[in-house]
Amino acid sequence: MTASPYPPSWYAASVEPLPPQPALQGDLDADVCILGAGYVGLSAALELAEAGYRVVVLEAERIGWGASGRNGGQVIFGFGCGESKLAALLGRDDARKLFDWSVEGVRLLHERRARHAIDCDWRDGHMHVAIKPRQIDELKHWQQELERDYGYPLPWWDHEALRAQLDSPRYVGGLYDAGSGHLHPLKYALGLGRAALAAGVRVFEGSRVLRMTHGAKPVLHTAQGSVRCDFAVLAGNALVKGVAPALDRKIMPVGTYIAATRPLGADRARSLIRNDMAVADINWALDYFRLGSDHRLLFGGRASYSNFQPPNLAWVMARRMRKVFPQLAAEDFEHVWGGTIDISFNRAPHWGRIGHDNVYFAQGFSGHGVAGTGLAGRVIAEAIRGQSERLDVFARIPHRDFPGGRTFRTPMLVAAMAWYKLRDALW
Repeated sequence: MTASPYPPSWYAASVEPLPPQPALQGDLDADVCILGAGYVGLSAALELAEAGYRVVVLEAERIGWGASGRNGGQVIFGFGCGESKLAALLGRDDARKLFDWSVEGVRLLHERRARHAIDCDWRDGHMHVAIKPRQIDELKHWQQELERDYGYPLPWWDHEALRAQLDSPRYVGGLYDAGSGHLHPLKYALGLGRAALAAGVRVFEGSRVLRMTHGAKPVLHTAQGSVRCDFAVLAGNALVKGVAPALDRKIMPVGTYIAATRPLGADRARSLIRNDMAVADINWALDYFRLGSDHRLLFGGRASYSNFQPPNLAWVMARRMRKVFPQLAAEDFEHVWGGTIDISFNRAPHWGRIGHDNVYFAQGFSGHGVAGTGLAGRVIAEAIRGQSERLDVFARIPHRDFPGGRTFRTPMLVAAMAWYKLRDALW
Protein backbone atom coordinates (compact mmCIF):
# COMPACT_ATOMS: atom_id res chain seq x y z
CA MET A 1 0.00 0.00 0.00
CA THR A 2 1.07 3.60 -0.60
CA ALA A 3 -0.15 6.66 1.24
CA SER A 4 -2.48 9.11 -0.48
CA PRO A 5 -1.49 12.75 -0.95
CA TYR A 6 -2.95 15.12 1.61
CA PRO A 7 -6.50 16.13 0.63
CA PRO A 8 -6.59 19.61 -0.97
CA SER A 9 -6.99 22.40 1.59
CA TRP A 10 -5.40 25.69 2.51
CA TYR A 11 -3.66 23.84 5.31
CA ALA A 12 -2.05 21.35 2.92
CA ALA A 13 -1.14 24.13 0.49
CA SER A 14 0.61 26.17 3.17
CA VAL A 15 2.97 23.60 4.73
CA GLU A 16 5.95 21.47 3.77
CA PRO A 17 5.07 17.85 4.67
CA LEU A 18 7.41 15.57 6.54
CA PRO A 19 9.46 13.12 4.49
CA PRO A 20 7.33 10.07 3.67
CA GLN A 21 7.64 7.22 6.15
CA PRO A 22 7.89 3.62 4.88
CA ALA A 23 5.01 1.19 4.74
CA LEU A 24 5.13 -1.78 7.09
CA GLN A 25 6.79 -4.83 5.53
CA GLY A 26 6.92 -8.04 7.52
CA ASP A 27 6.28 -8.81 11.17
CA LEU A 28 7.46 -6.74 14.13
CA ASP A 29 7.31 -6.82 17.91
CA ALA A 30 6.75 -3.71 20.00
CA ASP A 31 5.80 -2.71 23.50
CA VAL A 32 2.97 -0.57 22.16
CA CYS A 33 1.34 -0.46 18.72
CA ILE A 34 -0.87 2.52 17.90
CA LEU A 35 -3.40 2.70 15.07
CA GLY A 36 -3.51 6.24 13.70
CA ALA A 37 -0.96 9.05 13.36
CA GLY A 38 -3.26 11.88 14.37
CA TYR A 39 -3.27 13.92 17.56
CA VAL A 40 -4.29 11.05 19.85
CA GLY A 41 -1.88 8.50 18.42
CA LEU A 42 1.08 10.84 18.16
CA SER A 43 0.50 12.24 21.66
CA ALA A 44 0.37 8.77 23.20
CA ALA A 45 3.38 7.65 21.14
CA LEU A 46 5.44 10.66 22.21
CA GLU A 47 4.64 10.20 25.92
CA LEU A 48 5.43 6.48 25.82
CA ALA A 49 8.61 6.75 23.76
CA GLU A 50 9.96 9.37 26.14
CA ALA A 51 9.26 6.89 28.96
CA GLY A 52 11.38 4.24 27.23
CA TYR A 53 8.73 2.14 25.48
CA ARG A 54 9.25 0.69 22.00
CA VAL A 55 6.39 2.27 20.05
CA VAL A 56 5.11 1.57 16.54
CA VAL A 57 2.44 3.72 14.86
CA LEU A 58 0.50 2.35 11.89
CA GLU A 59 -1.08 5.04 9.69
CA ALA A 60 -3.28 4.25 6.68
CA GLU A 61 -2.30 7.47 4.89
CA ARG A 62 0.11 10.19 6.07
CA ILE A 63 0.86 11.75 9.44
CA GLY A 64 -2.02 14.15 10.22
CA TRP A 65 -3.98 13.09 7.11
CA GLY A 66 -7.38 12.87 8.83
CA ALA A 67 -9.25 15.26 11.10
CA SER A 68 -6.04 16.23 12.90
CA GLY A 69 -4.80 17.95 9.74
CA ARG A 70 -8.10 19.36 8.44
CA ASN A 71 -10.11 20.65 11.41
CA GLY A 72 -11.20 24.18 12.25
CA GLY A 73 -8.16 24.83 14.43
CA GLN A 74 -10.17 26.11 17.42
CA VAL A 75 -8.63 25.10 20.75
CA ILE A 76 -11.13 25.26 23.60
CA PHE A 77 -11.69 23.78 27.05
CA GLY A 78 -14.41 21.28 27.88
CA PHE A 79 -16.03 18.46 25.97
CA GLY A 80 -18.71 18.36 23.30
CA CYS A 81 -21.54 17.37 25.65
CA GLY A 82 -21.02 20.25 28.06
CA GLU A 83 -20.43 20.26 31.79
CA SER A 84 -24.07 19.74 32.83
CA LYS A 85 -24.33 16.48 30.89
CA LEU A 86 -21.16 15.12 32.50
CA ALA A 87 -22.41 16.10 35.96
CA ALA A 88 -25.66 14.22 35.25
CA LEU A 89 -23.76 11.15 34.00
CA LEU A 90 -21.02 10.99 36.64
CA GLY A 91 -21.84 13.36 39.46
CA ARG A 92 -20.45 16.80 40.13
CA ASP A 93 -17.14 15.71 41.65
CA ASP A 94 -16.06 13.64 38.66
CA ALA A 95 -17.46 16.26 36.27
CA ARG A 96 -15.18 18.81 37.94
CA LYS A 97 -12.20 16.49 37.49
CA LEU A 98 -12.99 16.10 33.80
CA PHE A 99 -13.35 19.85 33.37
CA ASP A 100 -10.02 20.54 35.04
CA TRP A 101 -8.36 17.91 32.87
CA SER A 102 -9.83 19.51 29.75
CA VAL A 103 -8.17 22.78 30.76
CA GLU A 104 -4.98 20.78 31.23
CA GLY A 105 -5.42 19.63 27.61
CA VAL A 106 -5.12 23.24 26.45
CA ARG A 107 -2.10 23.79 28.68
CA LEU A 108 -0.52 20.55 27.44
CA LEU A 109 -0.75 21.78 23.87
CA HIS A 110 1.25 24.87 24.83
CA GLU A 111 3.81 22.76 26.67
CA ARG A 112 4.36 20.58 23.62
CA ARG A 113 4.60 23.58 21.34
CA ALA A 114 7.31 25.05 23.52
CA ARG A 115 9.21 21.87 24.28
CA HIS A 116 9.34 20.65 20.68
CA ALA A 117 9.55 24.06 18.95
CA ILE A 118 6.30 23.51 17.02
CA ASP A 119 5.46 26.62 14.98
CA CYS A 120 1.73 26.29 14.35
CA ASP A 121 0.55 29.92 14.08
CA TRP A 122 -0.94 30.02 17.59
CA ARG A 123 -3.25 32.96 18.39
CA ASP A 124 -4.84 33.72 21.76
CA GLY A 125 -8.56 34.16 22.31
CA HIS A 126 -11.87 32.47 21.62
CA MET A 127 -15.42 33.83 21.64
CA HIS A 128 -18.75 31.98 21.92
CA VAL A 129 -21.37 34.30 20.41
CA ALA A 130 -25.15 34.60 20.63
CA ILE A 131 -27.32 35.31 17.60
CA LYS A 132 -30.67 35.86 19.34
CA PRO A 133 -31.93 36.82 22.81
CA ARG A 134 -32.61 33.26 24.04
CA GLN A 135 -28.96 32.46 23.37
CA ILE A 136 -27.90 35.37 25.56
CA ASP A 137 -29.74 33.63 28.39
CA GLU A 138 -28.07 30.31 27.54
CA LEU A 139 -24.60 31.81 27.53
CA LYS A 140 -25.12 33.78 30.74
CA HIS A 141 -26.41 30.66 32.47
CA TRP A 142 -23.30 28.81 31.28
CA GLN A 143 -21.12 31.71 32.47
CA GLN A 144 -22.59 31.41 35.98
CA GLU A 145 -22.17 27.63 35.97
CA LEU A 146 -18.52 27.83 34.88
CA GLU A 147 -17.63 30.30 37.63
CA ARG A 148 -19.74 28.76 40.40
CA ASP A 149 -19.08 25.06 39.84
CA TYR A 150 -15.78 24.95 37.94
CA GLY A 151 -13.83 28.01 39.03
CA TYR A 152 -13.51 29.23 35.45
CA PRO A 153 -14.79 32.83 35.16
CA LEU A 154 -15.32 34.27 31.70
CA PRO A 155 -16.23 37.89 30.91
CA TRP A 156 -19.50 38.72 29.15
CA TRP A 157 -19.24 41.09 26.18
CA ASP A 158 -22.44 42.91 25.30
CA HIS A 159 -23.27 43.91 21.74
CA GLU A 160 -21.24 47.11 21.88
CA ALA A 161 -18.12 45.50 23.36
CA LEU A 162 -18.34 42.60 20.93
CA ARG A 163 -18.81 44.84 17.90
CA ALA A 164 -15.67 46.75 18.86
CA GLN A 165 -13.66 43.56 18.18
CA LEU A 166 -15.87 41.65 15.72
CA ASP A 167 -17.29 43.71 12.85
CA SER A 168 -20.44 41.67 12.28
CA PRO A 169 -24.07 42.74 12.71
CA ARG A 170 -25.17 39.14 13.32
CA TYR A 171 -24.25 38.74 17.00
CA VAL A 172 -25.77 40.27 20.11
CA GLY A 173 -23.16 39.31 22.73
CA GLY A 174 -20.81 36.58 23.79
CA LEU A 175 -18.42 34.95 26.26
CA TYR A 176 -14.72 35.59 25.74
CA ASP A 177 -12.03 33.15 26.82
CA ALA A 178 -8.46 34.46 26.74
CA GLY A 179 -7.11 31.01 27.64
CA SER A 180 -8.40 29.32 24.50
CA GLY A 181 -7.36 30.18 20.96
CA HIS A 182 -6.61 28.82 17.51
CA LEU A 183 -3.81 27.32 15.43
CA HIS A 184 -2.87 25.77 12.09
CA PRO A 185 -3.92 22.16 12.71
CA LEU A 186 -1.75 20.45 10.10
CA LYS A 187 1.35 22.33 11.25
CA TYR A 188 0.65 21.15 14.77
CA ALA A 189 0.12 17.53 13.65
CA LEU A 190 3.36 17.56 11.67
CA GLY A 191 5.15 19.06 14.65
CA LEU A 192 3.92 16.24 16.88
CA GLY A 193 4.98 13.75 14.22
CA ARG A 194 8.46 15.25 14.01
CA ALA A 195 8.77 15.12 17.81
CA ALA A 196 7.60 11.49 17.95
CA LEU A 197 10.09 10.42 15.27
CA ALA A 198 12.88 12.20 17.11
CA ALA A 199 11.91 10.34 20.29
CA GLY A 200 12.36 7.01 18.51
CA VAL A 201 8.78 6.20 17.50
CA ARG A 202 8.59 4.08 14.36
CA VAL A 203 5.83 5.42 12.11
CA PHE A 204 4.67 3.41 9.11
CA GLU A 205 2.56 5.32 6.57
CA GLY A 206 0.40 3.68 3.91
CA SER A 207 -0.14 0.87 6.41
CA ARG A 208 -3.86 0.47 7.00
CA VAL A 209 -4.79 -1.88 9.83
CA LEU A 210 -7.15 -4.49 8.39
CA ARG A 211 -7.84 -6.53 11.50
CA MET A 212 -6.72 -7.04 15.08
CA THR A 213 -6.19 -10.28 16.96
CA HIS A 214 -6.94 -10.01 20.66
CA GLY A 215 -5.03 -11.91 23.30
CA ALA A 216 -2.28 -11.60 25.88
CA LYS A 217 -0.28 -9.98 23.10
CA PRO A 218 -2.57 -8.23 20.58
CA VAL A 219 -1.57 -8.32 16.92
CA LEU A 220 -2.45 -5.60 14.41
CA HIS A 221 -2.42 -6.84 10.83
CA THR A 222 -1.86 -4.82 7.65
CA ALA A 223 -1.79 -6.02 4.05
CA GLN A 224 1.94 -6.68 4.15
CA GLY A 225 2.84 -7.19 7.77
CA SER A 226 1.84 -7.28 11.41
CA VAL A 227 2.84 -5.88 14.78
CA ARG A 228 2.63 -7.98 17.93
CA CYS A 229 2.60 -5.90 21.10
CA ASP A 230 1.93 -5.82 24.81
CA PHE A 231 -0.53 -2.94 24.45
CA ALA A 232 -2.51 -1.65 21.47
CA VAL A 233 -4.08 1.78 21.09
CA LEU A 234 -6.93 2.44 18.64
CA ALA A 235 -6.69 6.13 17.74
CA GLY A 236 -8.32 6.32 14.32
CA ASN A 237 -11.68 7.69 15.50
CA ALA A 238 -14.19 8.12 12.67
CA LEU A 239 -11.85 6.69 10.03
CA VAL A 240 -11.54 3.25 11.67
CA LYS A 241 -14.14 0.75 10.48
CA GLY A 242 -14.30 -2.94 11.19
CA VAL A 243 -11.22 -3.29 13.41
CA ALA A 244 -13.32 -3.08 16.59
CA PRO A 245 -17.05 -3.32 15.71
CA ALA A 246 -18.14 -2.73 19.30
CA LEU A 247 -16.52 0.71 19.13
CA ASP A 248 -17.94 1.47 15.68
CA ARG A 249 -21.46 1.28 17.05
CA LYS A 250 -20.74 3.96 19.65
CA ILE A 251 -19.81 6.74 17.22
CA MET A 252 -21.27 8.36 14.13
CA PRO A 253 -19.10 9.85 11.38
CA VAL A 254 -20.16 13.41 10.57
CA GLY A 255 -18.90 15.54 7.69
CA THR A 256 -17.80 19.08 8.46
CA TYR A 257 -16.54 21.71 6.03
CA ILE A 258 -14.21 24.70 5.98
CA ALA A 259 -13.52 27.34 3.36
CA ALA A 260 -10.82 29.96 2.99
CA THR A 261 -11.01 33.27 1.16
CA ARG A 262 -8.06 34.70 -0.72
CA PRO A 263 -5.68 36.77 1.44
CA LEU A 264 -7.56 39.95 2.32
CA GLY A 265 -4.56 42.02 3.41
CA ALA A 266 -3.63 42.71 7.02
CA ASP A 267 -5.75 45.85 7.47
CA ARG A 268 -8.89 44.45 5.92
CA ALA A 269 -8.61 41.14 7.75
CA ARG A 270 -8.08 42.84 11.10
CA SER A 271 -11.06 45.09 10.44
CA LEU A 272 -13.18 41.92 10.60
CA ILE A 273 -11.68 40.46 13.81
CA ARG A 274 -9.57 43.14 15.44
CA ASN A 275 -8.11 41.02 18.25
CA ASP A 276 -7.52 37.96 16.00
CA MET A 277 -9.66 35.64 18.17
CA ALA A 278 -11.50 32.55 16.99
CA VAL A 279 -15.30 32.74 16.99
CA ALA A 280 -18.10 30.16 17.15
CA ASP A 281 -21.84 30.64 17.50
CA ILE A 282 -23.96 28.30 19.64
CA ASN A 283 -26.47 27.10 17.07
CA TRP A 284 -26.76 23.33 16.81
CA ALA A 285 -25.53 23.60 13.22
CA LEU A 286 -22.95 26.22 14.08
CA ASP A 287 -20.70 28.57 12.15
CA TYR A 288 -17.10 29.04 13.30
CA PHE A 289 -14.38 31.23 11.85
CA ARG A 290 -11.01 32.85 12.38
CA LEU A 291 -8.21 34.54 10.46
CA GLY A 292 -5.34 32.62 8.90
CA SER A 293 -1.72 33.63 9.30
CA ASP A 294 -1.70 35.15 5.80
CA HIS A 295 -4.77 37.33 6.55
CA ARG A 296 -7.43 35.23 4.86
CA LEU A 297 -10.74 34.34 6.54
CA LEU A 298 -11.25 30.67 7.42
CA PHE A 299 -14.96 29.93 7.72
CA GLY A 300 -16.36 26.59 8.88
CA GLY A 301 -19.67 24.91 9.43
CA ARG A 302 -22.35 23.23 7.30
CA ALA A 303 -22.09 19.85 9.02
CA SER A 304 -23.43 16.91 7.03
CA TYR A 305 -24.97 13.97 8.90
CA SER A 306 -25.79 12.00 5.76
CA ASN A 307 -22.20 11.07 4.77
CA PHE A 308 -22.70 12.93 1.48
CA GLN A 309 -21.04 16.25 0.68
CA PRO A 310 -23.75 18.91 0.39
CA PRO A 311 -24.45 20.06 -3.17
CA ASN A 312 -23.21 23.53 -4.13
CA LEU A 313 -21.00 23.49 -1.04
CA ALA A 314 -18.91 26.55 -1.93
CA TRP A 315 -22.04 28.59 -2.68
CA VAL A 316 -23.72 27.50 0.57
CA MET A 317 -20.62 28.32 2.60
CA ALA A 318 -20.27 31.71 0.91
CA ARG A 319 -23.90 32.55 1.71
CA ARG A 320 -23.33 31.70 5.37
CA MET A 321 -20.15 33.79 5.45
CA ARG A 322 -21.96 36.80 4.00
CA LYS A 323 -24.60 36.64 6.71
CA VAL A 324 -21.79 37.11 9.20
CA PHE A 325 -19.72 39.56 7.16
CA PRO A 326 -21.89 41.33 4.56
CA GLN A 327 -18.88 43.50 3.72
CA LEU A 328 -17.39 40.38 2.05
CA ALA A 329 -20.26 40.12 -0.45
CA ALA A 330 -17.85 40.27 -3.39
CA GLU A 331 -15.50 37.63 -1.96
CA ASP A 332 -15.51 33.98 -2.98
CA PHE A 333 -13.49 31.12 -1.56
CA GLU A 334 -10.08 30.10 -2.83
CA HIS A 335 -10.13 26.77 -0.95
CA VAL A 336 -13.04 24.58 0.21
CA TRP A 337 -12.48 21.26 1.96
CA GLY A 338 -14.02 18.90 4.44
CA GLY A 339 -13.51 15.79 6.46
CA THR A 340 -15.10 13.46 8.97
CA ILE A 341 -15.27 13.82 12.73
CA ASP A 342 -16.69 11.35 15.21
CA ILE A 343 -19.58 12.07 17.56
CA SER A 344 -20.86 9.85 20.35
CA PHE A 345 -24.57 9.51 21.04
CA ASN A 346 -24.40 11.70 24.15
CA ARG A 347 -21.55 13.86 22.76
CA ALA A 348 -19.37 12.81 25.73
CA PRO A 349 -15.82 11.45 25.31
CA HIS A 350 -15.66 7.68 24.86
CA TRP A 351 -12.28 6.48 26.16
CA GLY A 352 -11.34 3.17 27.75
CA ARG A 353 -10.20 -0.42 27.18
CA ILE A 354 -11.52 -3.47 25.35
CA GLY A 355 -10.45 -7.06 24.86
CA HIS A 356 -8.10 -8.32 27.54
CA ASP A 357 -7.85 -4.78 28.96
CA ASN A 358 -4.67 -4.34 26.93
CA VAL A 359 -6.35 -2.61 23.99
CA TYR A 360 -6.96 1.09 24.64
CA PHE A 361 -9.07 3.53 22.65
CA ALA A 362 -10.21 7.14 22.55
CA GLN A 363 -13.06 8.38 20.37
CA GLY A 364 -16.22 10.49 20.50
CA PHE A 365 -14.54 13.91 20.58
CA SER A 366 -17.70 15.43 19.10
CA GLY A 367 -16.13 18.59 17.74
CA HIS A 368 -13.89 19.33 20.76
CA GLY A 369 -10.87 17.40 19.62
CA VAL A 370 -7.89 19.70 19.20
CA ALA A 371 -7.15 19.97 22.91
CA GLY A 372 -9.00 16.83 24.01
CA THR A 373 -7.05 14.50 21.76
CA GLY A 374 -3.73 15.53 23.26
CA LEU A 375 -5.16 14.92 26.72
CA ALA A 376 -6.43 11.51 25.59
CA GLY A 377 -2.97 10.53 24.42
CA ARG A 378 -1.50 11.44 27.79
CA VAL A 379 -4.23 9.70 29.80
CA ILE A 380 -3.86 6.48 27.78
CA ALA A 381 -0.07 6.62 28.13
CA GLU A 382 -0.49 7.01 31.90
CA ALA A 383 -2.74 3.93 32.00
CA ILE A 384 -0.29 1.83 30.00
CA ARG A 385 2.40 2.85 32.48
CA GLY A 386 0.21 1.62 35.34
CA GLN A 387 -1.50 4.84 36.42
CA SER A 388 -5.08 4.33 35.23
CA GLU A 389 -7.00 6.53 37.69
CA ARG A 390 -7.79 9.20 35.12
CA LEU A 391 -8.73 6.79 32.35
CA ASP A 392 -11.00 4.96 34.81
CA VAL A 393 -13.03 8.14 35.31
CA PHE A 394 -13.52 8.54 31.55
CA ALA A 395 -14.37 4.84 31.23
CA ARG A 396 -17.23 5.27 33.73
CA ILE A 397 -19.10 7.58 31.35
CA PRO A 398 -22.04 5.47 30.07
CA HIS A 399 -22.36 5.17 26.30
CA ARG A 400 -25.00 3.57 24.12
CA ASP A 401 -25.01 2.41 20.54
CA PHE A 402 -26.54 4.71 17.95
CA PRO A 403 -30.05 3.37 17.29
CA GLY A 404 -30.94 1.88 13.93
CA GLY A 405 -27.78 -0.13 13.30
CA ARG A 406 -25.66 0.49 10.23
CA THR A 407 -28.71 0.63 7.94
CA PHE A 408 -30.91 3.15 9.72
CA ARG A 409 -28.75 5.12 12.12
CA THR A 410 -27.70 7.73 9.55
CA PRO A 411 -31.25 8.58 8.31
CA MET A 412 -32.47 8.71 11.91
CA LEU A 413 -29.71 11.17 12.80
CA VAL A 414 -30.43 13.26 9.70
CA ALA A 415 -34.07 13.55 10.78
CA ALA A 416 -33.08 14.54 14.32
CA MET A 417 -30.63 17.15 13.07
CA ALA A 418 -33.31 18.63 10.82
CA TRP A 419 -35.36 19.34 13.94
CA TYR A 420 -32.48 21.10 15.69
CA LYS A 421 -31.74 23.19 12.61
CA LEU A 422 -35.42 24.20 12.46
CA ARG A 423 -35.29 25.20 16.12
CA ASP A 424 -32.22 27.37 15.44
CA ALA A 425 -34.03 29.09 12.60
CA LEU A 426 -37.36 29.72 14.33
CA TRP A 427 -36.56 30.75 17.91
